[in-house]
Amino acid sequence: MEIGFAAPTAGPLAEPEALFRICAEAEAMGFGFASFSDHVVIPTSISPNYPYSETGEFPQGSRGGRHEQLTEMAFVAAKTTRLKLVASVMVVPHRPAVLTAKILSTIDILSSGRLIVGVGAGWLREEFEAIGAPPFAARGAVTDEYLQAFRTLWRDDAPRFAGQHVKFDGIVFAPKPVQKPGPPIWVGGESGPALRRTVRLGDAWYPIGTNPAHPLDSLARYRAGIARLRRAAGDAGRDPASIGLAYRVARLGADLPTKAGDGERRLFSGGPAEIAGDLRDFRDLGVTHVDFGFAGATAEEMLAALKRFRDEVLARA
Repeated sequence: MEIGFAAPTAGPLAEPEALFRICAEAEAMGFGFASFSDHVVIPTSISPNYPYSETGEFPQGSRGGRHEQLTEMAFVAAKTTRLKLVASVMVVPHRPAVLTAKILSTIDILSSGRLIVGVGAGWLREEFEAIGAPPFAARGAVTDEYLQAFRTLWRDDAPRFAGQHVKFDGIVFAPKPVQKPGPPIWVGGESGPALRRTVRLGDAWYPIGTNPAHPLDSLARYRAGIARLRRAAGDAGRDPASIGLAYRVARLGADLPTKAGDGERRLFSGGPAEIAGDLRDFRDLGVTHVDFGFAGATAEEMLAALKRFRDEVLARA
């Protein structure tokens, strides 16, 4: 099992020296990947439809300026040698399909095959409108079509595609990504459409446990989610074992409530022994990647949190 951490994309920790230090030292500690969030702009007025809070409000602390996701990933690729780079998640409709496929291919090549493309359809209507993305109401269909276009461009020597939202033919798309037939695609989201997208187009399922509408915050709930995914794969004629399992943990530790909404123990709450036990349970379920958010007001604080986690949790897992 590989353990990752959320790289800062906003605030003082995302300044070049701090960002480089965090990623380089985390790599040296043995963390397997860094994940990077995606917003191009943050509108000043946001409708309350954020999927990961009870109220639907987007957290005030996330509303400041931030780096463009793929550019930051390329920067970190140049500053590290082993650390994998996970888009967590890339909002697929934010960028034109052919250009995005090219950027991702370039990052994969220049990082020697360390890119993982986490994807989602997006939730922030006002951001879609501000950046001139395709219509928000069509975001699911656009996402599916763009992902198919990525695969075609990465794989085929003479790529051609004729869809409703993207069309190309008579082009050379080279060089191809290092990873064949392309970088892994991890599908974010917890809803039925996200599961269906995973089955049709993904290499792995990459949910967050704290979506109030589709909670995966206890071991029982997560097991049930995996069972739904595997049933959907079987119904679609896909081998369930061909779909990997990754999981994103936004918060962890003793400050969390100890019980999930179903009355069971909340995943990744409690102390080091309990969190290590959750990781062992995940390993038994076949989870291969777990991504944690670590707090810290300074690079020193965040690195200290990473080191404590390595020494106190991973040493027991």
